[in-house]
Amino acid sequence: MPSLQETLLVFSDLDGSLLDIHTYEWRPALPWLDKLQDAQIPVILCSSKTAAEMRDIQEELGLEGLPFIAENGAVIQSDVRWETGPRLIQGMPHRDISPRIEQIRLQTGFKFTTFDDVDVHVIGEWTGLNRYRAALARRHEASVTLIWRDSDEKMARFEEELALCGLKCVQGARFWHVLDARCGKDMAVSWLIDRYAEREQMIPTTIGLGDGPNDAPLLDSVDFAVVIKGINRHGIVLRDDNPGRVYHTQQPGPAGWREGLDHFLS
Repeated sequence: MPSLQETLLVFSDLDGSLLDIHTYEWRPALPWLDKLQDAQIPVILCSSKTAAEMRDIQEELGLEGLPFIAENGAVIQSDVRWETGPRLIQGMPHRDISPRIEQIRLQTGFKFTTFDDVDVHVIGEWTGLNRYRAALARRHEASVTLIWRDSDEKMARFEEELALCGLKCVQGARFWHVLDARCGKDMAVSWLIDRYAEREQMIPTTIGLGDGPNDAPLLDSVDFAVVIKGINRHGIVLRDDNPGRVYHTQQPGPAGWREGLDHFLS
């Protein structure tokens, strides 16, 4: 089992994990956020959210300057102490993905609504975010977020069309996200682990926490995984679900986040 005395990295999903899926409350996780900060253990946020949202949330949680992974791995922010570029955009940018999706919609008639199709007010209604945060949620750099309004069968066909364009669709807790097929939370996590090994001269032990299907690549890429009880009907399927490596929480959201760290670190 890992301990606070080890060289640790904690990778965490946001919505439905560190943040309550409905209220975005995070204070049940505060005791562990404080303990990790006191032990100088980085908490690296890893989400489908945009980089603009992630920076705002980092500030709220007291995690400024740490790396983060945005848009399901398509965007990586390095540690501010490292002499690297401010942000790495992986694969195809948003400006190229969006017209490809629109072309597929026109050719097939698939029913979906993207964040690009609606205004800030509608995104606020969908997400429960205030106007400021909803505006940040539209600032995609390397993906497109959408609500799927068609059948599961047509989703399979949509994924086939995306693959022909070099794209893939991943399912989060509430939305679907289209990004470059070469990107993923797993690749981004591995990239950051390698940077820590190189920059900090350490081989870290890693813990990951997540609740949705799009968190499986993250949880498959770490030493210890916390599967937080979520709302998605498909749940999370991991390659290695060994109880010694993986803990499934009884509680959802930040209470489950705390429960998972209690299990591995207390």
